[in-house]
Amino acid sequence: MLRLPASVRIFLAAQPTDMRKGFDGLSALVKARGADVYSGHLYVFVSRRGDRVKVLSWDRGGFVLWYKRLERGRFRLPAIEGDRESIELDSGQLSMLLDGVDLSRVRRQKVWEPPQSFARGIDRRKSA
Repeated sequence: MLRLPASVRIFLAAQPTDMRKGFDGLSALVKARGADVYSGHLYVFVSRRGDRVKVLSWDRGGFVLWYKRLERGRFRLPAIEGDRESIELDSGQLSMLLDGVDLSRVRRQKVWEPPQSFARGIDRRKSA
């Protein structure tokens, strides 16, 4: 499974993208949506046919572009409601997407988080 730092966000473009676009074309799409292309976040673009994915990111002085083409089948995208330009994924969802898992059929368990009073008590002990 792909593991990324929690500070890295992943954005999936809602509309199909022309896969002839490279670094400059994809970064222009990111900027047009008002996002910071130099943030280090991942920007995911899927082709019109759904068999190709490009992931753009900035890393220490240069752009990185990952490209995957399926020989059979299509990437199964999550449902995107309304007229949103993109949705945010977590690293697990991106990994499943790239592995061909249909995200609309995946059910996740509810994540457990400690009660607020418990979390504050731990913070006090650490600072002491």
